[in-house]
Amino acid sequence: MGKYRKGKIIMQRKQPEPFMFKGGEHAVLLLHGFTGHSADVRMLGRFLNEKGYTCYAPIYRGHGKSPEALTEVTADQWWQDVQEAYQYLQDSGYQKIAIAGLSLGGVLALHLACNYPVTGVVTMCTPMFFDNEEQLTIGFRQFAKEYKELEDKDEETINEEIEQLLSKASGLFQQIASSIANVKENVDMLYAPTFVIQAKQDEMINTDSAKYIYENVETDKKEIKWYENAGHVITFSKVKDQLHEDIATFLESLDW
Repeated sequence: MGKYRKGKIIMQRKQPEPFMFKGGEHAVLLLHGFTGHSADVRMLGRFLNEKGYTCYAPIYRGHGKSPEALTEVTADQWWQDVQEAYQYLQDSGYQKIAIAGLSLGGVLALHLACNYPVTGVVTMCTPMFFDNEEQLTIGFRQFAKEYKELEDKDEETINEEIEQLLSKASGLFQQIASSIANVKENVDMLYAPTFVIQAKQDEMINTDSAKYIYENVETDKKEIKWYENAGHVITFSKVKDQLHEDIATFLESLDW
């Protein structure tokens, strides 16, 4: 849908929403990436729901909205949002919960698993080294550009607004760096079964992160898999069908 203005149809974004696909007593908390929202993990959620799992995907504060909204929140608020999502599942009667997170969602999944009882953890293209601020900036710039192009703004205006946003977002980027460093330092406190997933053609993060997670989690039940021909947002890649099957196989192996 769109609105008419000056002889043009101006596209409007539909506001994304969290989703809850109810299934059996085994629940999977699905966590999206930075600048993303629940659509990042919707196809995975549908697939797992068809396998009998209850799947819930929240949307962190500031996400699924404008780039300006994203610069007005903090990384600590996202951590609060994830804890509240976990509590929501428990309050809804689900005591057996596994977590799967994409990118920043994987960082939050590890943080949650180190602090709360979980049945298992899946990380997908999850950063452990913050040597990618340039890539983070590129990702944010692309998100802001695509959003503002739908507002029918000229290129000069878009570029000016993006530069202002990047300046405002610098503090948020540092908060993300601090969050990653904190989880990295404490990942050896993770005893839940862990499945580490990494795309070989990931253009956003240092792929050594996958090795770090796999080698440093304390659990003996852990797996790592590398996917050819896949980029950072692996849930939308051409390997997504295999990804879904692999995650389902891992979940089926857990001691629920």
